Amino acid sequence: MSRRIRARLGAGEAGLTLVEMLVAAMVGIVVLGATSSMLISTVRTQPKVSDRAQDASTARWVLERMTREIRNGVAVQEGSTVSTLVFTAQVRHASCGSSAALPASSSSIECKVTYSCSSTQCTRSETTPTAVGNGTPTPIFTGIDSEKVFSYSPDVESATFVGVTLRFPDPDDGGKFTISDGATLRGADPFGA
Repeated sequence: MSRRIRARLGAGEAGLTLVEMLVAAMVGIVVLGATSSMLISTVRTQPKVSDRAQDASTARWVLERMTREIRNGVAVQEGSTVSTLVFTAQVRHASCGSSAALPASSSSIECKVTYSCSSTQCTRSETTPTAVGNGTPTPIFTGIDSEKVFSYSPDVESATFVGVTLRFPDPDDGGKFTISDGATLRGADPFGA
């Protein structure tokens, strides 16, 4: 029987030796271990990457909303600082502070809008332009780590441009990432005339 097998295999062909099989198995184990290690590392960091992406996405949405409203702004009011923005703006609500939208055929109304940011969140409130207080604050965003959100150009008293900068902690504690934008108030005179 062994003669038949040898005849079929041919004269110079032989199988693998035990040493070759062991070396091949060890190389396979090393490659499998490295691949598994990379996969486990990726799976462990994915939640951090997802959290950062979610923060960035939410921040872009909030920033877009804030700058759109600033563009509809008439004037920055007293009480504005790096952590608070108080301004009058045209809003599409039935009354200031209401969440009921106006019909498309109605004109927007002027309200006093206040954005106030702490080192962890930003809130928004809305009242009539002549109201003494700022209304009931509604949280619009959490997760920032700096209360220095607003900047004014040329200065707070005569601002025509408002910059908004949102800073977030890095999930890996390797620093911060920042998203910023700004807008010119529609009612402001950019030339100071």
